Amino acid sequence: MEDKRKVKQERISFTEFQKMKLKVATIKHAEEIEKSRNLIKLIVDLGIEERQILAGIKQYYKAKDLIGRQIVVIVNLEPATLMGEKSDGMLMAADIDGEPILLQPEREVPPGTPIK
Repeated sequence: MEDKRKVKQERISFTEFQKMKLKVATIKHAEEIEKSRNLIKLIVDLGIEERQILAGIKQYYKAKDLIGRQIVVIVNLEPATLMGEKSDGMLMAADIDGEPILLQPEREVPPGTPIK
């Protein structure tokens, strides 16, 4: 198995990094997309707005257990349509051998709090 820490990664400038807008969101509603093996539909509170995000985490998380959790979301991605549903953002997760581990703040913060 290749040591991922030794793989040379492309670097981006700080200016490029600043283009990515990350915010804390609170999950208000979550439901499985029945025809999908992987997708859960989330409605997240970003403080000044709510958005729908689709996440490929169905094999690892139950929708009902996600409600009320805070997560980190990229909010300035172009929307995508998956399985006929709009996804307007992307949640951030660590990847441990293909298993997503949701990133969340250490303590509760107001929805919409920017990540820097």
